[in-house]
Amino acid sequence: MMQILRTVAELRTRVRGWKEDGRQVGVVPTMGALHDGHLSLVRAAKRGCDRVIVTIFVNPKQFNNPADLEKYPRTEAADAALLAAEGVDILFAPGPDEVYPPGFATSVTVSGISDPLEGAMRPGHFEGVATVVAKLFGMTQANRAYFGQKDWQQLQVVKRMVADLNIPVEVVGAETVREGDGLAMSSRNVRLDALSRAQAPGLYRVMSKVAAAIRNGGDVAAALDQGRADLVQAGFAEVEYLDLRSAALLEPMTTLDQPARLLAAAWIGGVRLIDNIPV
Repeated sequence: MMQILRTVAELRTRVRGWKEDGRQVGVVPTMGALHDGHLSLVRAAKRGCDRVIVTIFVNPKQFNNPADLEKYPRTEAADAALLAAEGVDILFAPGPDEVYPPGFATSVTVSGISDPLEGAMRPGHFEGVATVVAKLFGMTQANRAYFGQKDWQQLQVVKRMVADLNIPVEVVGAETVREGDGLAMSSRNVRLDALSRAQAPGLYRVMSKVAAAIRNGGDVAAALDQGRADLVQAGFAEVEYLDLRSAALLEPMTTLDQPARLLAAAWIGGVRLIDNIPV
């Protein structure tokens, strides 16, 4: 039966027992409002580990917009029911003071890879992500941690942090889970009104077209320019970025001469959507 724990002391007591029995522990860090994308990570963790912890914590340090933090969906009871049905061992749902107690004064910054794209559009975001993920790794003492590839830049930031700080956890990136019409699953999708939800799959559709053009030898700059115009035509109010970047270091690319990702962020119906695909 799944346990819901809220303190690090309780969590560590349970994990210590598992480790003494030689169990492999997996963790799926989330901010709740769970969907099938999250559950696919849980299932991957169940396949790869003996015990699975899912964390739910809406991390205030990774929101640069207070209104966005306030509007972020919080559905712990429904999330807990989903996780129990998946056979999760522990739901760790600490309060803000448990994660950031009075006097907390440390932050983790991953330079370089965190600077462009989301880092440029959301100042302080990746510092908040790296700090809370480092804490969750320390709290859970997990052997493996599971993240979705939809947040590609976040995945690379976490991998860089783990390598640089010698954190003993294997970071596993799982494929993006999509709706039948191609829209990447996201907790933010519930905020789309009916019209915006109908138009939102245009992001993946346009990105797929751009990626195909680049793979077929088309001029990268021209393909990206056309893609940005097509997104506006598809109903997106603002395109923050549509860029071709190297897959591992997220450096700008003008020719397809190494593994690459096409990454995008755009607004529709007052909701900010992000996505990425390999090229």
